[in-house]
Amino acid sequence: MKALLTAVGLFTIIPVKPFDVDRRAATEAMAALPWLGLLLGLVSGAAAAGVSAVAAPLLGAIVGLALLAGANGALHLDGVADTADGLGSRKPRDEALAIMRKSDIGPMGVATLVFVLLLDGAALASIGSPLFAGAALAVSVMVSRLAVSVATVSPRSARTKGFGALFVGVTSKATATINVALTVLVAVGLGWLTGGWRGSITLVAGVFCAAAVAVFWGLRLVRRFGGWTGDTFGSLIEVTLTACLLTVALTQ
Repeated sequence: MKALLTAVGLFTIIPVKPFDVDRRAATEAMAALPWLGLLLGLVSGAAAAGVSAVAAPLLGAIVGLALLAGANGALHLDGVADTADGLGSRKPRDEALAIMRKSDIGPMGVATLVFVLLLDGAALASIGSPLFAGAALAVSVMVSRLAVSVATVSPRSARTKGFGALFVGVTSKATATINVALTVLVAVGLGWLTGGWRGSITLVAGVFCAAAVAVFWGLRLVRRFGGWTGDTFGSLIEVTLTACLLTVALTQ
């Protein structure tokens, strides 16, 4: 429970009891991050399903995604936009990192934000059953946070200081492996409850396809920037989330 509260304090706008933000807290937060993702996903998924059932699937999708973004203060959306600006600049590594550090957003970042949110909303709205769509969002949010938890097994950091550098290398391989296995089990369970055996297969397919995309995207980011930053972690979350939702929408 302490680890989950630490993750809540670091990655959401929900107030918790103050604590020291150090490597120990970072280790706890990374271990609990997939489970924070599941909780956020269940709440936003329930909201999406409820609105879809009484109104329209697109409106439900927008409500669910807005609730999710609001809960984390759009932290990860900011990361994917900044990463897009860095990649789109085609500048040398240090200059690209400097661009990502700036508080403003460039055209590449704006375009990326628009397309990410459009893809997420369209994919979620196209999933036939509101209840299964809610489960798909919950699993997608969980696996997106799992991607970062696994990524923090790596000791490679693009910067020596900063929020992102605090988390690099804090997760053990054992913790990552356990969280991966449990995430698959969650996908099986939620899929079965909301869509039977076909639902389980579809959500598990979403998890594995999203994992493959996360590996590819993570390797690309580390090669380009020389390691991880807070922005690239945010980018990894958003790209993985989109990949999972698209897979479920296309295979349901």
